[in-house]
Amino acid sequence: MRSAGKDILISFKKRWQLLLWLEIFLYAISASIFLYFLIENYLGSILVFILIFSIGSMLKKPWQLSLERVSSYIDHQLESAEYSSGLLLVSSEELSNLAQLQQQKVARDLEEEIKTVKTPNQLIKASSIAFGLISLGFILFYFNLLPNNTITLKPLEETEIVFQKMDSTASSLEAPKIQEQRVKITYPSYTGIPSETTSTMEIKALEGSRLSWELNFDAPVKNVILEMAEVSKPMTFKNNFFSYSEKLESPSFYNFRFEDTLGATYVSKLYAIEMIKDEEPSIEIQDLDQFTSFELNENKKLSFTTIITDDLGVGETFIIATVSKGSGESVKFREQKMEFEANWKRGSRKLELPKTIDLDALKLEAGDELYFYVETADLKQPIPNRSRSETYFAVIKDTTTYDFAVEGTLGADLMPDYFRSQRQLIIDTEKLIKQRRSLSKKEFNTRSNELGFDQKALRLKYGQFMGDEAEGGLAIWNEETTEHNEEEDPLAEYTHDHDGDNEHNLVEKKEEESKTPLEEYVHNHDDPEEATLFSNSLKSKLRQAMNEMWDAELHLRLFEPEKSLPFQNRALKLIQEIKNSSRIYVHRIGFDPPPIKEDKRLTGKLDEISSFRKSEEIGVEEKYPFIRKTINRLEVLISKKSKITKEDRQLFKQAGNELAVKAIEEPGKYLRTLQQLKWLSEDFDENASMLRETQRGLFLALPKPKPEPGKRKNFQSEINDLFLKELELYD
Repeated sequence: MRSAGKDILISFKKRWQLLLWLEIFLYAISASIFLYFLIENYLGSILVFILIFSIGSMLKKPWQLSLERVSSYIDHQLESAEYSSGLLLVSSEELSNLAQLQQQKVARDLEEEIKTVKTPNQLIKASSIAFGLISLGFILFYFNLLPNNTITLKPLEETEIVFQKMDSTASSLEAPKIQEQRVKITYPSYTGIPSETTSTMEIKALEGSRLSWELNFDAPVKNVILEMAEVSKPMTFKNNFFSYSEKLESPSFYNFRFEDTLGATYVSKLYAIEMIKDEEPSIEIQDLDQFTSFELNENKKLSFTTIITDDLGVGETFIIATVSKGSGESVKFREQKMEFEANWKRGSRKLELPKTIDLDALKLEAGDELYFYVETADLKQPIPNRSRSETYFAVIKDTTTYDFAVEGTLGADLMPDYFRSQRQLIIDTEKLIKQRRSLSKKEFNTRSNELGFDQKALRLKYGQFMGDEAEGGLAIWNEETTEHNEEEDPLAEYTHDHDGDNEHNLVEKKEEESKTPLEEYVHNHDDPEEATLFSNSLKSKLRQAMNEMWDAELHLRLFEPEKSLPFQNRALKLIQEIKNSSRIYVHRIGFDPPPIKEDKRLTGKLDEISSFRKSEEIGVEEKYPFIRKTINRLEVLISKKSKITKEDRQLFKQAGNELAVKAIEEPGKYLRTLQQLKWLSEDFDENASMLRETQRGLFLALPKPKPEPGKRKNFQSEINDLFLKELELYD
């Protein structure tokens, strides 16, 4: 039976092993992260992690930690152990009575004091090294302290160019072989990447690079041609090398062709040229909403940070800001180019630029708007790649600006500026009410009376639009004198005048003998209800608004602005409804049928009527038609074992053109099939296995057919049919 003291030693051992593994992990992970910051390669980082973890494991060997070593370590750390912790590893049956007593004593002391024993480790050292490596890698990457040579050739195995003879019946002499082959890639000057030379014919290079091929044969040859995109490009012979140079503008495939001195033609296999595009700069604006509004008295500043990244370096960056002033036809725009405040290095791959735009410095006023965006260009030549951010907006609120409307029946904007005054009257009235305690009675009454006069002036302006060409109002209140017209009878409204009030009953009113024909078409200024610029639908609302203005003016004249406010608000509401009810009529655009001939209507004659019928089959254009025809033709050639004709070679050539489009995107998947089609289109000797392999590759190149809906055939037994019939009977 295992003692409790031995369990304590085992637990201490596991903790010791865990700390050892943690040290190894910190060394490995910090080194892999540091390498990733340097080369930005996941595979390389993973390999470094595995390598260092393996080396650390072999040096530390946590799995070899034994209980004897743990016991010896504890004996040196605890005096109470009395160098007897090794007794815990021995069974009590094998010990003497005195040794058993010592074992029990050590077990008790160890259980109490084991927590005070520090496990041997170097975690502080490992953590410091890991933090230092990760921090150094981050600083080198973030502040762009690493070289910009991030684009390199894809590492490939160096293979010699192998040629095949087109006509096996020509000469049986040994074909010339390549002694030396190389491709020089000269990157554009703006990248700062040095030229590279490789013997691998599979090329991966940056857009705009210059590719230079050089071939050297071990025997005399003639007419060496580089075939690219079905274009033959002769190579020049100089200093024992056949050479050709071309600027890379698009991905493609190419092969070599030459003739020996006896006239035999040789063709190499296809090689892929993969082009890396110079990407556009990326722009990200942080800490800023796309739309920002400011109050007039607010601190009107926009602060944001722009992060710009580019694969080969940033050439220039700036801010295009447009200020909009005014509204309607009087709006004016001013465009301004702004630079960033921070200094930055041209050619940097990553920039973090702060910027603060002061709207007051741009002389923006209430109601003005600012539109701006960030534009960036890289170092590409002759035409750089440009990109711009989204447009951001900033506006200063203008509380005195209101929308204008157009009355639908007039087709013109007849709304006067006085329509905005009712709101100002409400604001002034509310202000007067708040200042009542701080004003003297005389000053308060004077200001209230002045507001009443302004209300009257506004009502009279509306009266002009209603056709009220002469309309009186309340007399202006005078604090010092109040005069009454003695000729007016104050009791006239309350008495009955027998001499005049019954006049309409005594005198018979004569009807007009004739009515003017143009009466309903003319504008009658004598009738105020008819002399209006508005339609009948708006008259009633405008008349109600004027009535509310009457009551609002009355209470202002009586020095009661609190009672005047409800009438003013109702008048403003009616005015707003009049504005919102305006509409513009748009004529319907559609088919206008020809007029019906009344002499032909309902006669039932169909002699001159001819019917029209049109039928058309709309089908989906078939993709890759030559590849499909090639698959069918290859099946015939395989089954009947017939010879390839000139028409077949032309078909294979057309199928190769279709397959080349897919092979450019995935050269590793379709390059072999494309090579076989190339050989079949030439005068090569074919065999059945080659034809089958080519056919299989073309099948894989075709897109998968989409599933079509169809009727399913379900199995039905006789019992199910009887059951369904019973259900129909009792349904």
